Amino acid sequence: MTTPQELKHIVSDGLLSFPVTDFDQNGDFNARTYAQRLEWLAPYGATALFAAGGTGEFFSLAPEEYSDVIRTAVQTCAGKVPILAGAGGPTRTAIAYAQEAERLGAKGILLLPHYLTEASQPGIAAHVEQVCKSVNIGVIVYNRAQSRLSADSLAQLAERCPNLVGFKDGVGDIEAMVRIRRKLGDRFSYLGGLPTAEVYAAAYRALGVPVYSSAVFNFVPRTAMAFYRAVAAGDHETSNRLLDDFFLPYLDIRNRVPGYAVSIVKAGAKLVGHDAGPVRAPLTDLLPAELDMLDGLIRKLGPQ
Repeated sequence: MTTPQELKHIVSDGLLSFPVTDFDQNGDFNARTYAQRLEWLAPYGATALFAAGGTGEFFSLAPEEYSDVIRTAVQTCAGKVPILAGAGGPTRTAIAYAQEAERLGAKGILLLPHYLTEASQPGIAAHVEQVCKSVNIGVIVYNRAQSRLSADSLAQLAERCPNLVGFKDGVGDIEAMVRIRRKLGDRFSYLGGLPTAEVYAAAYRALGVPVYSSAVFNFVPRTAMAFYRAVAAGDHETSNRLLDDFFLPYLDIRNRVPGYAVSIVKAGAKLVGHDAGPVRAPLTDLLPAELDMLDGLIRKLGPQ
């Protein structure tokens, strides 16, 4: 088992990513092509991969499918790249997912938002604490949507939950991020988690958040790695060129329809010859004209 502190070390450096989850044309999980996807992505240099994460459509998976996804990811990537598992939803559901992921050999848990219901700081903290205490592996909490923790709440959780080792921010509140970073110091590993995190990577690095998860790694892994290395090295010429030529035009397509943050990644995978099938409702796939626009952006980048 990877200890929580070992997990903290793993995710404190390098690029992370969320593989999309493969569905066949009937919308069922396709373990064969999912394993092929992971085998393709593993050598490109991501520090860790999150199975059944947000880009992996965790929110649309049935419990038995979740088990199949995590099992396939762990077995395929054994000895190649660590697999962390998404878990979320109501507290008891999140606990069940986290325990199943631990049973199947995941190295850690990314605790996704509890969804829909507004909650107080004590309530959200209690939710996180109960999930952390249900497993022995490390947990990274995803600060997003209705599940937003303050610096004070995180400090209390840090005392109560030794296996809570990471904080991933998907909100983009700079003041809150500064408060958290100043209050918690090196107690956590800090991850950038805004959609298309590359656009915020340099700003978050300046805040003391050098690590982020890349969705585009799913279909342009060489470009994703090149951008990460450019930001890490302060190579503004390369990072600015990629922002102008790819990431900002990419955002123009992604922002057209709610939910396209996932759909556009699956579209990209299809365009580069690694089709993951359609997204599930309530998400919708890109329109043909939008696919053509994305194809043009990808072709400008060259071979991946």
